[in-house]
Amino acid sequence: MKSIHILLVEDNEGDVFLTTEALEDSKFISEISVAKDGQEALDFIFKTKGFEGKTTPNLILLDVNLPKKSGHEVLQELKSHQIFRKIPVIMLTTSSSRRDIELSYEHHANCFITKPVEVSDFLEAIASIEQFWMRIVSLPN
Repeated sequence: MKSIHILLVEDNEGDVFLTTEALEDSKFISEISVAKDGQEALDFIFKTKGFEGKTTPNLILLDVNLPKKSGHEVLQELKSHQIFRKIPVIMLTTSSSRRDIELSYEHHANCFITKPVEVSDFLEAIASIEQFWMRIVSLPN
């Protein structure tokens, strides 16, 4: 059975709680790491500033609106490095603006999901992410 490491980049504590709770029952996830802002996400991925021993994530859930560096800035920097370009990035955000959607795909996001407002719909969206990205798709090592 495959297992994966997910990096959740999210500054909203409520969304961190809901997302990690929804993913913790998965048979496929070996680890969930959380970065609270864009700079911390880049430090985690590039293994700098205290994150030197961390495992590279297999999948990234990235919010657009983050402190320090936006999700778009994180995505652009991540995808500009050949070694990290292959990590799938799901933009998971409250935004539904055309500009954010277009910018995400211009910077090579793998998909863009607007977070549903209702908790049950949010949990269903997370379950769909798990279903597709962990059961159907073959992720790179």
